[in-house]
Amino acid sequence: MKRKKIQALFIISVLLLLIYAKNLIERRSFREISSTFTEVYNDRLVVESYIFDISERLFQIQKLIDHCNLDYDYSKVIDEIDAQEKEILAIVEEFEKTKLTDQESSYLADFRAIIENDLAIKSYELLYTDSSGVNIDQVKLYDNKISQARKDLDDLSQIQLAEGDRLIKKAKKLINRSQIWAQFEVALLIILIVVMFWLIFRKSKDTKGVIS
Repeated sequence: MKRKKIQALFIISVLLLLIYAKNLIERRSFREISSTFTEVYNDRLVVESYIFDISERLFQIQKLIDHCNLDYDYSKVIDEIDAQEKEILAIVEEFEKTKLTDQESSYLADFRAIIENDLAIKSYELLYTDSSGVNIDQVKLYDNKISQARKDLDDLSQIQLAEGDRLIKKAKKLINRSQIWAQFEVALLIILIVVMFWLIFRKSKDTKGVIS
């Protein structure tokens, strides 16, 4: 009889340890899920907004370079372009603080180089002179550089979609795993209840036997 009680207590102890271990694993899973969704927001959704803002400013630069607005006062165009580029580089710096893949680092470095070097226009005469009008060849050269920069932005945007999808799939796996562990815990609790009822039943039965 004593041996059976020891066995039952051993089973209960093992079940309690398994439930405790399950809770530790589940706690870690929830931390991973939380971290994953934080990464989706901070490193993917926010970054996508960075890309949109950069693209808008790049579009404004191209309009200024191409002299699209005939009513615009182009006497301060270089200052305007410089201000837009500084704003772009400030956003790029925020972008660089996020968790970057190797591809993102490469595209972002290429994009930064284009803004800092190829589109750093020092003189308005490179774009326009009173005698010759718009410098078509130079404007085309700048437009090509802007197209390269847009290509980098498009590639960066595609990475956000791919990485976001990967992180969401990872979160789904973690949630499914947590559900399996929850079912496992229910099964352990049922076994624990059965063992405890068995112990109580055996004890009451043994007590009755002693009394009789």
